[in-house]
Amino acid sequence: MRSDKAKKGFIRTPQRSLLKADGLTDDDLDKPFVGIANAYNEIVPGHLHLRELAKHIRDGICAGGGVPLEFGTIGICDGIAMGHEGMNYSLPSREVIADSVELMVQAHRLDGIVLLCSCDKIIPGMLMSALRLDIPAIFVTGGAMLPGYYDGRELTFISSHEAFTKYNRGEITEEELKGIEDACAPSCGSCQGLYTANTMSCITEVLGFSLPYCATSLAVSSEKRRIAKKSGVRIVQMIKEDYKPSDFISLESFENAITLDMLLGGSTNTVLHIPAIANEAGIKINLRLFDEIGERTPHICSLDPSGAYTMKDLHEAGGMPAVLKRAVSLFKDTKTVSGYSISEIAKDAKIVREDVIRPLDKPYHKSGGLKILYGNLAEKGSVVKTAAVDEKMLRFKGKAVVFNSEQEAMNAILGQKIREGDVVVIRYVGPKGAPGMPEMLDPTSAVSAMGLNKSVALITDGRFSGGTKGPCIGHISPEAQVGGMIALLRDGDTINIDISGGRIDVELGEEEIEKRRGEWKPLKKKLKGYLARYSRLVSSADEGGIIR
Repeated sequence: MRSDKAKKGFIRTPQRSLLKADGLTDDDLDKPFVGIANAYNEIVPGHLHLRELAKHIRDGICAGGGVPLEFGTIGICDGIAMGHEGMNYSLPSREVIADSVELMVQAHRLDGIVLLCSCDKIIPGMLMSALRLDIPAIFVTGGAMLPGYYDGRELTFISSHEAFTKYNRGEITEEELKGIEDACAPSCGSCQGLYTANTMSCITEVLGFSLPYCATSLAVSSEKRRIAKKSGVRIVQMIKEDYKPSDFISLESFENAITLDMLLGGSTNTVLHIPAIANEAGIKINLRLFDEIGERTPHICSLDPSGAYTMKDLHEAGGMPAVLKRAVSLFKDTKTVSGYSISEIAKDAKIVREDVIRPLDKPYHKSGGLKILYGNLAEKGSVVKTAAVDEKMLRFKGKAVVFNSEQEAMNAILGQKIREGDVVVIRYVGPKGAPGMPEMLDPTSAVSAMGLNKSVALITDGRFSGGTKGPCIGHISPEAQVGGMIALLRDGDTINIDISGGRIDVELGEEEIEKRRGEWKPLKKKLKGYLARYSRLVSSADEGGIIR
């Protein structure tokens, strides 16, 4: 066992004495040491219950014959960080999470690891660490919160974003605004729809890193607690089998993850995270792979924000095993931590609700829920969630209205200065430019609440939330800070968006482009601390925004 290096032999007497100070016995020193990387904190609703889940994981590890050793990692709530300087720290936290797990596991020579996590950057960060470490590893994702209810209708977290715009326009009262605020997030768990956190949980299960039904079982459910305990038992078995990520994760595993993303119509942030996660396994994921898979994969599930269903509905419909069963012909038969392959899991699954998981021949869209766009405005690519775009907006020509920050754009949107036919451009918010590539749910929700999501497009070198709907094109690369075309745009420029054709272009001649390029200077920001280091080292969005 790896841990023997820290606990065996007469020369390790000092180390054993410290372990005994932790309460370990002589018998414990002969058992596998299993880390529990717990992202619990009292800030993130998706993490509030993780301390309780950790107890069930501990019970499972002990029952399996291992020694549980729990430690903490950070976790940022994108919802709370949204719309101000705090969002600049969200994506950069992914690298800190990956590094912190690596440091704890390697320093203490742990034999295996259970990764207990929820929410947007925590799951990807821990996936990166699991592949980097390549020791037995299993995930317990925390699960979604319950839907909220107010005034006879079901609510999700996105309801609160739409509500403040409606209040600003005088469409709802202050009492109604507060009613939605109080009701839309009624329990612990990651936000209810197929936003980034839940998309990443689903991807984690189909990658093979968590047990069946883990992704969709709700945070408040007893089923989640049983899965946590079973995961604790299973990790000890994996240690005894020496069953590591490199034994079941391959390029085909990531192709399955992208296929699932297309079937569900998941968050655009997966286009950022999947390449970064694969990179840790030495696997190169090109953005064009998303398009190749998307072209042959129908979109069969329509969850909030693009549809009426929530994660609760998806779980009741049969969860990830039911989705695998529905589309088993589209998946490669890869292995998983459960010991069962994808086809074996699909075979035992049951599709309970045909309305939630549609047949392949009756999809919402014939191709996948995400699309990569290229053109002179995005030479290295950009991404749009086609599952959330009205059919009338798949082709759009409009005039640019340019902003160098999210706040400038929000002021204009709430001030009703954006008109039908406009293309809102938010730039200098990429990985280097912001820095940290902030997620912008406020502007997209405001445009949607004003009824403009079928007549106005938004484009950015930053990111859009998994809760975004409408023609919102993010991750434009190269970004403005390094002189990408988006930096050269001016108010009134004509922008052509062809989502079906995979194009995004600005109508400018080469002579005008070269003239503007000669006049351009990067936007300078005073940076210090972690963001200053991050800005210097981070790669482009099309490469996953990884640290080099």
